[in-house]
Amino acid sequence: MEDYSLTPAGSRVSSIIDEGTADGQLGAQPRARILVIDDDAELVEMLSLWLTDRGFEVLTARNGYDGLRCLYQHQPDLIILDILLPDLDGWEVCRRLRQMCDTPVIVLSARSEVGERVRGLELGADDYVTKPFDIVELDARIKAALRRVQSTSPGQKRPVLVCGRLWLDTAAHQAYVDGNAVRLSPTEFRLLECLMQNQGKVVTHQQLLSKAWGPEYVAYTSSLKVYVRYLRQKIEDNPDNPIFILTERGIGYRLAER
Repeated sequence: MEDYSLTPAGSRVSSIIDEGTADGQLGAQPRARILVIDDDAELVEMLSLWLTDRGFEVLTARNGYDGLRCLYQHQPDLIILDILLPDLDGWEVCRRLRQMCDTPVIVLSARSEVGERVRGLELGADDYVTKPFDIVELDARIKAALRRVQSTSPGQKRPVLVCGRLWLDTAAHQAYVDGNAVRLSPTEFRLLECLMQNQGKVVTHQQLLSKAWGPEYVAYTSSLKVYVRYLRQKIEDNPDNPIFILTERGIGYRLAER
């Protein structure tokens, strides 16, 4: 991910930190990963310092597209999301990420209207905090959101396979590229799932044929080539120069590690 440079925090930001951390007792579960998507440099700096001080790993992005890329690559435990972003607005970011995962989202917004709050919750946000906000209240909301995630049993979580900009929701049988849903046939889905489960490894023609059609079809390599071409047309920016599904000549295929 791009290395974002942040401007020094101003007096307004410093006062927020001082007021919110006077007792030094705030905090939440250590080592949780939080992604902050906001184009306000001062606010991002303040949140980064404050969250890091409490044991969180902090990731930041200044626009919606970078936020989604960071989400794909690093799979944070919680997202703090601004609505007024310079490219994709926060509503669209929320809609796209909700199609792919159940990561808790806390919206930070200067818009305090009831309609805006309702819209955020309808799009899948877990909470809505208006700016300017009380840092103590935000701390409580972060901890509450993380507790809800930790109380979810493993059987309730949706298994998602990730390869850079490519996601595969195995429970919903749905693929996504750059947050956009890609319609796959059942055979295409089985092939892609097999490749993603073995990311970075060569999967032989026979293994893929057995996974997609059954062991009695291991000699049908011509059919496999046709379906791989279909897959590339759906998930690759340039099917003739693929970056995801790579050919290992005479052996099989490999999903590139990204």
